[in-house]
Amino acid sequence: MVRETRSELETLENALPTTVDEAAIKRMRVVAHALDEGLRVPGTGVRVGLDPIVGILPGAGDAAAAVVSLYLAAESARLGVSQSTLLRMLANIGIDTVIGSVPLLGVAFDAVWKANKRNLKLALKDLADEGGGAAHGPDAVSLE
Repeated sequence: MVRETRSELETLENALPTTVDEAAIKRMRVVAHALDEGLRVPGTGVRVGLDPIVGILPGAGDAAAAVVSLYLAAESARLGVSQSTLLRMLANIGIDTVIGSVPLLGVAFDAVWKANKRNLKLALKDLADEGGGAAHGPDAVSLE
């Protein structure tokens, strides 16, 4: 699954118009990776990021992760993604923050939900569509 996501992200990045700020995309990818998949759980193929780790701190951890997640939305807005995509990105962050703040359940949810990877994919799809890249239908908040 991780390889499919990485391949899909690379495909979307290759479909971006040349006018898109490549450095911004790279920063967004680094942030999403660090928050959602930065560490491999030893002895497994499971990857988790800083989001579920800082989520262990009641309230403050999820709030801090949400603030960093908002960077992806802000950078996406600067790059010109559509308002509907921004709303979906904010919904993903909201879901991640609210459910992630539930003791015990929240940490497991953060490890699986990966809102930042979802948001990176939403932004890349939107930017690729704007540039005449591969056509993608509306990508509502999904559990893929």
